[in-house]
Amino acid sequence: MRAVIMAAALVSGLAAAATAKPIEYELPEETAELAPGPGQDLAQANCAACHSADYISTQPRNQRDPRAFWTAEVTKMRHVYGAPIEESDVKAIVDYLVAAYGK
Repeated sequence: MRAVIMAAALVSGLAAAATAKPIEYELPEETAELAPGPGQDLAQANCAACHSADYISTQPRNQRDPRAFWTAEVTKMRHVYGAPIEESDVKAIVDYLVAAYGK
């Protein structure tokens, strides 16, 4: 009996998934810009691909060690979320984020 209930639930779930339509939405145009400075182009290419400039600029600035904070954030994006940031670009991106948003 348990197997019949599980099979019925599976069939119901598959039928619902087959008729589901993707949600379509249009994002608003980006109005904010990353702060100017050396490395802005790398941050634009790597960070702003997923995050708005507003999101980046509103990260906490009262860190005791901004370099450690931004290094941890870039590392998290690469290793946890799979951001395709080249290892050779990490230092320049962190340097930029510290200079532009570190304090």
